[in-house]
Amino acid sequence: SICNEYEARTGRMYKPPPPSTRRKNIEFEPLSTTALILEDRPANLPAKSVEEALRHRQEYDEMVAEAKKREIKEAHKRKKIMRERFKQEDNIASAMVIWINEILPNWEGMRATRRVRELWWQGLPPSVRGKVWSLAVGNELNITPELYEIFLSRAKERWKSFSETNSENDVEDVSASVADREASLELIKLDISRTFPSLYIFQKGGPYHDLLHSVLGAYTCYRPDVGYVQGMSFIAAVLILNLEEADAFIAFANLLNKPCQLAFFRVDHSMMLKYFAAFEVFFEENLPKLFLHFKSYSLTPDIYLIDWIFTLYSKSLPLDLACRVWDVFCRDGEEFLFRTGLGILRLYEDILLQMDFIHIAQFLTKLPEDITSEKLFSCIAAIQMQNSNKKWAQVFASLMKDNKEGDKNHSPALKS
Repeated sequence: SICNEYEARTGRMYKPPPPSTRRKNIEFEPLSTTALILEDRPANLPAKSVEEALRHRQEYDEMVAEAKKREIKEAHKRKKIMRERFKQEDNIASAMVIWINEILPNWEGMRATRRVRELWWQGLPPSVRGKVWSLAVGNELNITPELYEIFLSRAKERWKSFSETNSENDVEDVSASVADREASLELIKLDISRTFPSLYIFQKGGPYHDLLHSVLGAYTCYRPDVGYVQGMSFIAAVLILNLEEADAFIAFANLLNKPCQLAFFRVDHSMMLKYFAAFEVFFEENLPKLFLHFKSYSLTPDIYLIDWIFTLYSKSLPLDLACRVWDVFCRDGEEFLFRTGLGILRLYEDILLQMDFIHIAQFLTKLPEDITSEKLFSCIAAIQMQNSNKKWAQVFASLMKDNKEGDKNHSPALKS
């Protein structure tokens, strides 16, 4: 037997393991540490009194009841989320039918109607988003898919010449040169890896890496006066996710040709200051307390607005929320970018009022990830883009006029 073999090999007597000390008379196995309170004490300890046993039973029943309450509450919460999700999906489906069958076939006649503007505010269905963006942005530059192919070929030639004639260090030096903005082609490679890194689709080896590289490369050859500027990759990436390659390039080039984007991407300091000054007019009008708080720390809009405007919020907000901001930006133009900025400040006003310069700057540079579409758009809706009966365009125009007629160095609106 195994016992005899063990004794023969080791010279020691085989001792069977002691029988299990676990009690067999308990009514159930405890499902968690919570249920251990019902167990009897080990034999070497004094037994529980009847009162103590009853008290433990009562405590256990209370804990179970509390756990059940929590479970029911969580179940209700999950149900509510699911109901809202189904409702949202139904709304998207019905909106999609309206956009496809009614609005898009009659775009010019319907785009400015109240009904379409209200539907637009609620967010575009993903299936029509790219089409609506393209139509709203327009193609004033008259770019064709053939023209895109020409500039893409030129970009590929330049990449080839760079790889053949320059080392990496040489490329960095050339890229920094303002004289040859097309050399910024090489900077694109560095920036693409930082574009929506959590999605893993634009990084090297990802399905959209080459596509993003192509669109950005073609643009730098199309607009060597602008070249590649950090932040462009996020805008191009959002367009690529919603449009075909050539259409994404056409929308990208036209979008960056808008006055606000051109001012920022060309780093036109004078124009950027006008935009910041106009923003502050509405900031003071809508959020006077927070405006004074920022002023007390000399915290100027450029500290947080530049990154928001450069990427059209696609780097600062969750992607689905950024797309909804883009929806209304395509409807309302540059004004909505600054209104969104004020909406964010309104949403977090109470928190920001408790912070100092450093913490405000850090907070606005990296916004909370749990920011929701409903809360943000509720705050944006509450922002009034009117100052002394003047709308955004009028305020901005008066700042431009003041600058031409007044002090040559600074707009009066900036002297505060």
